Amino acid sequence: MQPNLLTLLSPSNIVIFVIIFTRISGMIFTMPLISTYPIPQQVKIWLCAIVAFILFPMVAANSSLIVPQSMPELLLYLFREFAVGCIIGFCATFLFAAVQIGGEFVSIQIGVSMSQVLDPTTGESTQILSQMYTYLATMVFIGLNAHQWLFAALYKSFTTLPPGLDYVFTGNIVSQVLHMCGSMFSIGISMILPIFCVMFVSEVLMGFMSKMMPQMNIFMVAIPLKVYVGIILMLMFLSPTVSYLIGVTQNYLKGILNLVM
Repeated sequence: MQPNLLTLLSPSNIVIFVIIFTRISGMIFTMPLISTYPIPQQVKIWLCAIVAFILFPMVAANSSLIVPQSMPELLLYLFREFAVGCIIGFCATFLFAAVQIGGEFVSIQIGVSMSQVLDPTTGESTQILSQMYTYLATMVFIGLNAHQWLFAALYKSFTTLPPGLDYVFTGNIVSQVLHMCGSMFSIGISMILPIFCVMFVSEVLMGFMSKMMPQMNIFMVAIPLKVYVGIILMLMFLSPTVSYLIGVTQNYLKGILNLVM
């Protein structure tokens, strides 16, 4: 039996599709990698439409949505759906912000904080070591198929956070988001803590040498040495840094899944 086209294009199904599209667009336009500025907006919109088309049969079959009867009510629905998608995508960006914080600490400690490059994830200038660690986190993110985790969280959100105004954001969700946001600084510092400690000890030793030999400007002589030592330390701790980022990324992805479970 052929499906009735008029039934398929009923107001209820159209509203459900628009709601799914809005929630997906909230995640697409905030999640790492896909939300980067070099990707054309048309590509992002078509990606949202394709994913919405795939999820529509599963969501519509289990949906008990009451079609809004006015435009303000529909806008309220869409605002809530966009906020849910933004929460899922925005939480994933906390990890890259933490990596950039760690890279900025290393840049300042080594003495290369004046070097600026274009960050393709934000379109703004950032420190070169922050960019290096961002690329490292990106490879870990792709290697763990983290984008699949985010789409899985989006799919589960339609079960735990069904379309409509019946569900409200609880204090548990808000506290988890704030905890993930606050952990950015601890992750960034923990990632570069061995390098930071070694460079800090070297600064103290150079301070003692400056007092012992005041006629010699130790700090000016040691500037190239700090750069070389910093690069060697980054290469030495590259493998532990990757292992740390893998564990942190997995914990972040599990935390995002817990938000919608």
